[in-house]
Amino acid sequence: MSMKRRTFLIGSVTGVSLFAVAACTPDTPTPTPTVPVVPSKVPQPIAFHRTNWTADPFSYGAFSYQAVDSDPRDRATLSEPVDDRLFFAGEAVSQEEPGTVYGARDSGLRAAIAVAEVAEPGERIAVVGAGIAGASAARRLSDEGFNVVVVEGRERAGGRIHSFDDGEWPFPVELGAAIVQTPGATIAAELEMLGVELVPAPVRQEVRTRTGVQIENTTTASQAVADAIAWAAEQSRDSSVAEALRDSGAGDLDASPGEGGVSDALRLTHFLQADISAQRAADPDDLSAWFTSLPDVQEDPDGQEDGADEADTDRKLVIGGYQSLVEDALHDVDVLPSSTVTSVTTTERGVSLRLARGDSLSADRVIVTVPLGVLKAGSIEFTPALPFSHRGAIDALGVGRQEKLLLRFAKPFWSSTATRWDVMDASTDFPLWVNLLPITGEPMLVAVFGGDTADRLSESSDAELLEAALSSLEPFIDPDLVESEPTD
Repeated sequence: MSMKRRTFLIGSVTGVSLFAVAACTPDTPTPTPTVPVVPSKVPQPIAFHRTNWTADPFSYGAFSYQAVDSDPRDRATLSEPVDDRLFFAGEAVSQEEPGTVYGARDSGLRAAIAVAEVAEPGERIAVVGAGIAGASAARRLSDEGFNVVVVEGRERAGGRIHSFDDGEWPFPVELGAAIVQTPGATIAAELEMLGVELVPAPVRQEVRTRTGVQIENTTTASQAVADAIAWAAEQSRDSSVAEALRDSGAGDLDASPGEGGVSDALRLTHFLQADISAQRAADPDDLSAWFTSLPDVQEDPDGQEDGADEADTDRKLVIGGYQSLVEDALHDVDVLPSSTVTSVTTTERGVSLRLARGDSLSADRVIVTVPLGVLKAGSIEFTPALPFSHRGAIDALGVGRQEKLLLRFAKPFWSSTATRWDVMDASTDFPLWVNLLPITGEPMLVAVFGGDTADRLSESSDAELLEAALSSLEPFIDPDLVESEPTD
């Protein structure tokens, strides 16, 4: 069904945080030689892919966060037009939903409205970046009769929405955004109109020790972080979450072994690695304690955190094709792919964009939608220089580092039906896994890791990364489902 492109409905979607996707398939997969063969007790995967958003020159990171001494008002500052010629959009300028697809798209629509208020009919508008923010802005302005051109550095549209298929997967997998929740119902409806499948994605957690012992999930660690953040809110200066844990005393948890040999101190270490660094894409040393949201620490009788069941009904997993939302918005819009903008010069008469290949492009106004990481790296030179307020906002906000490792197996080696796996092991770099088998019927696992761990692992070879990842999965091996001899 063709989508009515002139309707712009806004809804909330989770950001590039977490979860690639798969779909059910009865076909027997064929092993591929591109997967490194490493020593492991866990069977070798037949498909393997790692993301590297942090090193990607068109993103230099996953999504923005509130760093120590930054302020949500920095986002509002960055969204302010410069001389009614230069406009900014993207998740980093969203005050309501930063770090999300909803926030990025909303910012693009708002920028388009701001441009339309000052532009003359028929003006030429350049949009830098073909992600969801740029595509939304371009669609709106094109529908209002403006002459729009989108300039994109990548060969593809989508930005940090990337539906990936290299022939090793029976369907595209989502390397970036993949989860739609109830506040994003309108985006979900648009995806469904485009023929993109969404399936329920409940969160069912299972925690195991390094030796494979399943233990109870408690709120001890999240309560400690909540107490630290509450303490920080009363202080006269901002501090990091890590500093707040230390200075408030909330992080001084018992180090003596408890259930399964796991101490409360280890639970806190795991929470900071899996629920802060991995999911929020920033280390506790970098996150502002003033502007980091409190974790939910209410517990219901069956041990699930309060609200978990309600959230489960909200969550939908996009089955390969999220990128089509962006591509559809750009239908019949003039797009220049593989065209990296290196400088933006504004004058009283218009804007000039200089491209890396040496040519230039003129427009009356420009909307810059490149990620915050690109702005912080100084990849685009602005002439005249951006106002001090804008430069200060760019400098103050943090760029999150978050990566995913996708593994597909010929058959499951696990019997766990939980969708979230927590490995309670202080020595692992992979404390958090997503089990897609219960959701999609496909034996796929996705590791999510962030912060300094993502930086460090970016230097590892595929074989090194895979060996460490498979080692972390050993607690979930079902001996009845694997051969007794490990792979050498």
